Amino acid sequence: MSERTLPMEGGCRCGQVRLKISAPPLLTMACHCTGCQKMTASAYSLSAAIPSEGFEVTKGEPVIGGLRGLTKHYFCPYCMSWMFTRSEDMDWFVNLRATMLDDPSWFTPFIETWTREKLSFAETGAVHSYEALPEMSAYEGLVKEYMGRG
Repeated sequence: MSERTLPMEGGCRCGQVRLKISAPPLLTMACHCTGCQKMTASAYSLSAAIPSEGFEVTKGEPVIGGLRGLTKHYFCPYCMSWMFTRSEDMDWFVNLRATMLDDPSWFTPFIETWTREKLSFAETGAVHSYEALPEMSAYEGLVKEYMGRG
């Protein structure tokens, strides 16, 4: 695992949309829900919760795709890479797809969610697993534990 040094940069597959993070992740995750399986064409999605003030799009203009609602999934308009997600009811963080970073080698999921929908072969090595989502009251402790792993 390589060292996390900030800022970190990344972008979509074609490079038309670029981004930068200047704050460390609050939490890292793997989501096994069938929605993430379909949007990634994989067994799960990988994401890092980045404080909103530490996230910026530096090139291009991502577009909203996926299902429309309170949760907005942002994609490159050209290559259609799913880059990040914002939720209107939780606008204090951006859920960045970890593999959009130029160097995601530091990434490991700390929690995994929606394991009741996971494919039988899918293993992540996450420290904490949840059949659905953790209770909102659990996130403060999870963030403290994750940030303390240093």
